[in-house]
Amino acid sequence: MTRLIALMIAFVCTMPAFAAPVPPGLDPQNTIFLDTRYGRVIVRLRPELAPKHAERIKTLAREHFYDNAPFHRVIPGFMAQSGDGERGDGTGKSKYPDLPAEFSKVPFTRGIVGMARGPSPNSANSQFFIMFGEAAGLNGQYTVVGEVVSGMEWVDRVKKGSPARDGAVTDPDRIVRMEVAADAK
Repeated sequence: MTRLIALMIAFVCTMPAFAAPVPPGLDPQNTIFLDTRYGRVIVRLRPELAPKHAERIKTLAREHFYDNAPFHRVIPGFMAQSGDGERGDGTGKSKYPDLPAEFSKVPFTRGIVGMARGPSPNSANSQFFIMFGEAAGLNGQYTVVGEVVSGMEWVDRVKKGSPARDGAVTDPDRIVRMEVAADAK
């Protein structure tokens, strides 16, 4: 009996190591855990700003689409882009149709997560970027889907790309795993 109690106490004491705690005040259904080789980045999705885009990120995370996706375009002082779980070179997208723009007045500043797109405002699909700094030229032109609430220091460590190649990264860092916090075990 004493061993059983000791085993139960040991199990309860190690639970926090296995659990994936969500910071206070965040909705687990709208929080993303983005694991890099450097550490965990926690993103608060903003469905009140971009409901279709937030839902797409969650759908693809639940399908493991983002797992092993590279940070294929990383420009120091600007942003780190990922989310091409199809090809990994920045030209791929998901099996789902492109999304209509959901622009807002939220400015693109450090830690903001925006949806990447092609020339058409209605061409965002799966790729996203995390801002290193302010970029007022993106305001009202790209969809803000979320913001980093923890782990920006790990985004800062992602391997940078070549300025001569528009930020393209040779042998890029990758998303180890990306999941909705409510689903984390």
